[in-house]
Amino acid sequence: MTENSEHKNTSPICNLDEQQDLYEHHRFEVDKGQGLLRIDKYLTNKLEAISRNKIQNAAKAGNILVNNVQVKPNYKVKPRDVISIVFAHPPREIELIPQNIPIKVIYEDDDIIIVDKEPGMVVHPGYGNYTGTLVNALVYHFKDLPYQNGEAVKPGLVHRIDKNTSGLLVVAKNELSQAKLAKMFFDRKINRLYQALVWGDVKEDNGLISGNIGRSLKNRKVMQVFPDGDYGKHAVTHYKVIERFGYVTLVECKLETGRTHQIRAHFSHIGHPLFNDETYGGNKILKGTTFSKYKQFVNNCFNTCQRQALHAKTLSFDHPVKGGHISLESDLPKDFSELLEKWRKYAIHKKY
Repeated sequence: MTENSEHKNTSPICNLDEQQDLYEHHRFEVDKGQGLLRIDKYLTNKLEAISRNKIQNAAKAGNILVNNVQVKPNYKVKPRDVISIVFAHPPREIELIPQNIPIKVIYEDDDIIIVDKEPGMVVHPGYGNYTGTLVNALVYHFKDLPYQNGEAVKPGLVHRIDKNTSGLLVVAKNELSQAKLAKMFFDRKINRLYQALVWGDVKEDNGLISGNIGRSLKNRKVMQVFPDGDYGKHAVTHYKVIERFGYVTLVECKLETGRTHQIRAHFSHIGHPLFNDETYGGNKILKGTTFSKYKQFVNNCFNTCQRQALHAKTLSFDHPVKGGHISLESDLPKDFSELLEKWRKYAIHKKY
């Protein structure tokens, strides 16, 4: 099922348990007996736990379509109208504790902030990680900012990256920019490039991996690719080879969709797990010789980069409020760059 699949009910197409891009999409047809009613009032009655203010912000952001045309909050719904709406879908509300945790801010204005996340940092508080997260750091970072519309500035997530993945992340600073960014992610107007070191010599210089991604039926902590059938969510990853080291390959990945563990699950599915990705079996020696010196070399590499070798390197999009294009790039963190240097030196002295 793709993000644009038609639903004539109010169930979200995307949910947080299976979706890295934090938005939800509703699509339904108005009953034939419905009387004329402002769409913001209609949706407030129709959608549970969605405030009228949030609906009005969604309309201002251009996120409410009736019969494929954007409408304002005062539009009067009619029988048989087909309504489509995209909301930013924040994680479950818990108390956000401000913490003075160093973060690397790449860009910031009144509407958005872009950070370069260190590996090992969880993005949002949740079970087992109520403190020490990026959101805790952002709440502290925002604490002295002037109120917006009478409310304190809060981090508005529109996408996430895994704890042990490093790199760029954009966060909204108000509800309007969050709504607009959610729609941009839904419309695939935000370009993201990742770099990953994967096991094996990837055959094609350029390729595409496509297959639904969903929770494994055997292990809920692992995502699995389901090439056929309706299980899971539609996912597409484009890649190109950057550098070859024989037993491992450095690739650049462009996300067409944003599923949980998408790059990690897709490359594992095609037989090229990410280097040192414990969840998907990349923390074992999967390619190479049986010589003890090689085993020691790989173990040294594991110690150098003690996580999956994955970095969110570039982020580009049009500013959701002010307009104008933003394009940013993040250098590989020390552990990843040192890992690549080890493999470069090894590859020079080794013939495959």
